[in-house]
Amino acid sequence: MATVYTQRSSNVFKTYLLMGLFLVVVVGLGYFVSEYYGNPGLLYIAIIFSVMMNITSYWWSDKIVLGLSKAKPAKREEYFDLYTVTENLSITAGLPMPKVYVIDDPAPNAFATGRNKDHAVIAVTTGLLQKLERPELEGVIAHELSHIGNRDILLMSVVVVLVGFVSIISDMFLRTSFFSSSRDNKNGGAGGILAIIGIVFIILSPIVATLIQLAISRKREYLADSSSALLTRYPEGLARALEKISNYNMPMKNARNATAHLFISNPVPVKKTASGKPVTNLFNTHPPIEERIRLLRSM
Repeated sequence: MATVYTQRSSNVFKTYLLMGLFLVVVVGLGYFVSEYYGNPGLLYIAIIFSVMMNITSYWWSDKIVLGLSKAKPAKREEYFDLYTVTENLSITAGLPMPKVYVIDDPAPNAFATGRNKDHAVIAVTTGLLQKLERPELEGVIAHELSHIGNRDILLMSVVVVLVGFVSIISDMFLRTSFFSSSRDNKNGGAGGILAIIGIVFIILSPIVATLIQLAISRKREYLADSSSALLTRYPEGLARALEKISNYNMPMKNARNATAHLFISNPVPVKKTASGKPVTNLFNTHPPIEERIRLLRSM
């Protein structure tokens, strides 16, 4: 029977499996580009560049995300409840106390980032602190600690970098191939077929990479919700917090698509129909909050 613990073990395995998958995509892109231009050096450049970007994302992903979000360190004296809630739940979860940051923004939201449990960060907005009661805040913090404990933060940082790299190299290749008409086709028909395959592969790669990124994000939100309920023994706290978060319809001041999947709720409000129902969108970074609340209250 599947439990939160077996899912966590599976989650760790999938983390490294997906990292390997994205590296294969990068190598495949580099191969087609190098063959198309008849320059093997392009493959080595792609591999070296991807490794460098992985290293950068591993060591400095938290600083990059905090900088983009304009988060500031939370002092214990000023944010006593936030600090003590995080400290107490970290002890309960058996995790080191993460660094705590605050974002000056009225939109209620939160995220976790970092490379591992020993170098993790939790950031919340001032709007979240103003709108949530303590049991609700505990549910949100437990959710973010679950992302840390489940090792989601490393994967999501690496996926962001690799998806970005795949998109960049694809865009560079397509721009060059479409706007450069002076290239000689030295390989005849075989070269033309290789070029077509390469173009198709490069067009589809960023789309597939993005879909995998979004699918992973959705699944891990459900797992973090259930882990939060297990940690606090009070799923209603997180359910009420998600209700309050979803009722705020204004976007965050520094909302960015690149970091949207890190937040507990999409920082850019989802479009709704005339009846008020959210528009189903394959490219949403989060599962429907209504479904998350329903599952929490069924526990």
